[in-house]
Amino acid sequence: MQARSAPVREHWCMGEVVSIVNQKGGVGKTTVTLGLASAAAERGHSVLVVDLDPQGASTWTLGVDQASLTATVADVVASGRRSAARSAVTASTWTPLIDVLPASPDLQDLEVLRNGIEARLLGTSVETRLRRALHDLADGYAMVLVDCPPALGALTTNALAASTRALLVVEPTALGLRGVRPVLGLIDTVRERHNQHVEFTGTIANRVPGRSNDAAAQLEELAAIVGKRKLWAPPIPLRVALAEAATNRQSIHALGARGRRASTAFDTLYSRLWRLVKPSRA
Repeated sequence: MQARSAPVREHWCMGEVVSIVNQKGGVGKTTVTLGLASAAAERGHSVLVVDLDPQGASTWTLGVDQASLTATVADVVASGRRSAARSAVTASTWTPLIDVLPASPDLQDLEVLRNGIEARLLGTSVETRLRRALHDLADGYAMVLVDCPPALGALTTNALAASTRALLVVEPTALGLRGVRPVLGLIDTVRERHNQHVEFTGTIANRVPGRSNDAAAQLEELAAIVGKRKLWAPPIPLRVALAEAATNRQSIHALGARGRRASTAFDTLYSRLWRLVKPSRA
């Protein structure tokens, strides 16, 4: 494969925090998170991936082995301290432009955190710990992408409370559409209670087959639920290359021609997101 030239880092301030969400597992939140991160790096944009899924798929795919870590995002959410976030940031093996706040199985224990007696004892609001920890750290990146767990508990609430935008990932199946409304409801709740700035920005359809009457019907239904303008195009196609890239712990762009259709889709989607985030620099 022909050598790819290294992208040039661009310098920004005031990083945007974008949560990638869905309460259903297996819809491809990690695929979308890493695809957008890869597209950002191709443009020379620095990215921090925050892996809030206890399974740690983003962490592993970005070349970080959990056994070697002394600090993870679990320490960040448990404490809410900015120093913990700075200590946990780890370089990916993809490119110097992508860092990761790595996941840990300990995140599963934090999923049960709730406000109330713990908040009174610690003197902090549980739901805003990640926001406090990322406050200064996010400014060093063009964008922060949060890979949320497949649940609508404390971790996803923390992600939304720390975010300016939320992107919903949906697989166009009848089961995939069932979880859309609860996610939209949680975004509204977080906006009312914890973060008035978080916005439901759009929906990305993932694993869309090239020809399927059922998928087409489900996409129409999805547009009816979220609104046509909130259903972003193009959808992410169902491609073996995406699984191949993850297995090899590579970005989809690193596959070159084999991953071209998927990488082009991510380039287009990232450009749309970037125009919303930094319209003066798009």
